Amino acid sequence: MLVVRSDSATTPILEAIAAALNGTGLFYRGGFHPHLEDAVPRLADGREAGTVVLIGNAGGTMWRAFNEADPDRSKRNPLDRWLNPILEHLAGQVGATLVSPNRGPNFPPIQDWARRAEPVFRSPIGIMIHPDFGLWHVYRAALLFAERLDLPPRAEGANPCDSCAGRPCLRVCPADAFEPSRFNAKACVAHVTSDAGGNCRDRGCLARRACPVGRDFAYPNDAGAFHMAAVVRAVQAGYGLPSEGEE
Repeated sequence: MLVVRSDSATTPILEAIAAALNGTGLFYRGGFHPHLEDAVPRLADGREAGTVVLIGNAGGTMWRAFNEADPDRSKRNPLDRWLNPILEHLAGQVGATLVSPNRGPNFPPIQDWARRAEPVFRSPIGIMIHPDFGLWHVYRAALLFAERLDLPPRAEGANPCDSCAGRPCLRVCPADAFEPSRFNAKACVAHVTSDAGGNCRDRGCLARRACPVGRDFAYPNDAGAFHMAAVVRAVQAGYGLPSEGEE
């Protein structure tokens, strides 16, 4: 379902996006008219993009739709296998070029684009925080249009981390993985895969769950476990660490 502020106007293209995504848990996450410094790629025909529209999810609605679709979890990347056809079909329906945040090696600056599209801010643990959704949201795709489309006014909101004196997200990490200048991914994974790591392993990142913002949108435990397992696999592959079952 399309999520638009009640004081914002919608447009036919956004209505078409909402209709195509109905029942998936995905929705319009804002858009903008790019400038050169936004590093938005050209379209396949060489034209510059006139509008960028972001698609994403928040809370557990998309996870429930994914589960109800009953994808084959024995294959690699089951969530991407479910999402990609939905997003590709959407792009075809609305005549847009699809950009996926996790397809590289030239990864798009999706967090920079997100800041152009709506009020999100980098949290102390690196995840983008939203004033309403907290840390429980993701950007899944960008749609590039040649036309300069009419868009609803950008929503405004303050960074909730600025008024969070306790910063519990930084205090509760059992691996002390959130260092001042970087995220220590190896320390995180070493803890998560240890006998003491069941809390993060079975429910998702404890630091993320400690954030007081947007608790109503927190992912269900099985979604947290699924995403944590994906993080562990990515870090193990990136650092050449042995995975579960390997010596």
